[in-house]
Amino acid sequence: MKLRGPFLFILATLMLDAIGIGIVFPIMPDLMDRVGAGSTAEGAFWGGVMMSAYAVAMFLCGPIVGSISDAIGRRPVLIAVLVTLAIDYVIMALAQTYWVLLIGRILAGVAGATYVTATAYIADIADPKDRGAAFGMIGAAFGIGFVMGPAIGGMASGIHITAPFWIAAALAAANVAFGIFVLPESLKPEKRRKFGRRDLNPFGAIFRAFLVPGLAIPLICLFVFEFANLVYPTLWAFWGREVFGWNGFVIGLSLSAYGILIAVVQAGILPQLTKRFGDYKTLMFAVGTSVVALIGFGFADSVWMVVVFLPIAAMADMSPPLMTAIASNQVGEDQQGLVQGVIASLASVAAVVAPLAMTGVFERFVNDASFYLPGAPYLFAAILILAIVPLILRLPRT
Repeated sequence: MKLRGPFLFILATLMLDAIGIGIVFPIMPDLMDRVGAGSTAEGAFWGGVMMSAYAVAMFLCGPIVGSISDAIGRRPVLIAVLVTLAIDYVIMALAQTYWVLLIGRILAGVAGATYVTATAYIADIADPKDRGAAFGMIGAAFGIGFVMGPAIGGMASGIHITAPFWIAAALAAANVAFGIFVLPESLKPEKRRKFGRRDLNPFGAIFRAFLVPGLAIPLICLFVFEFANLVYPTLWAFWGREVFGWNGFVIGLSLSAYGILIAVVQAGILPQLTKRFGDYKTLMFAVGTSVVALIGFGFADSVWMVVVFLPIAAMADMSPPLMTAIASNQVGEDQQGLVQGVIASLASVAAVVAPLAMTGVFERFVNDASFYLPGAPYLFAAILILAIVPLILRLPRT
């Protein structure tokens, strides 16, 4: 790995982004009350609209911002989106109405290009053989951030409902200052490409990415895996309450444990496995653990089964960074921003569609007295992953 200082800055940036996202989770019901979003049920609906708006904005802007970074460099784009994030947190802290809050969330989706540019930056400074482990560190940074975010948000909300936003804004602003002083440009001028009118069309960017030789299969695998893996954040709380009668504290504790396990796997286990066995064999192992974990949760009826399968599910989270590395290695340095933007857009599409599909399956099998199976969404997700195994077998093995 080259440029260790900037690499650590990128990881810190992504961890702070995850903290900024997770910091809102504990205060969402109170936040909906603050802006007059109605009853608890109505507040949950409008909160869901905010999540979808974020995903749509990310889908539309991810490839565009990624292509801009291919044209003018990673550093100015990364600094600009970090400034946008800081402004967004201030807007959400000052919001008195739902629509202002929604605008802030859309702006956060636009600024979600932090992830796109940061991963492109890592692709620039990492050797192709090291990219799987490097992208795995991104997952570790997010895992740590998602553990810390809800804890900080819960404690800060005791001061004031808007305190978490001010903390997130301060962290983002401090990171901007840090980046200005320590972050060099990673994309040399001779390796850049022109930004054209066609780059403004996210659908066109996705179409062009699928036409790149060797890129379509890893992109399809990534999309389906992300779609299936969204069963966890979408239904974990509802499934835990339905099957085990968990309260909010226990649900939060289990999610924190999952986040810690992911951080350990991505930062500790993934680099060792890729070093010893290579990206492809490690990916096959991760896909196998994913299927095992999903089937296990699908039939779980006691807490000890959750304890057993949760670490296995964390091992499965090695799949996205490895697939991302394989996709990244199919293109040159002048297209890393485009590829990472397309990956982010596909993830956004999955984030919009998957919750609707997973909750529909859950509702169907919970309300059906003749065939009660609350774990059905997990089994559905396992089937989706098994369906892409033939494609995974066609991925490059070096």
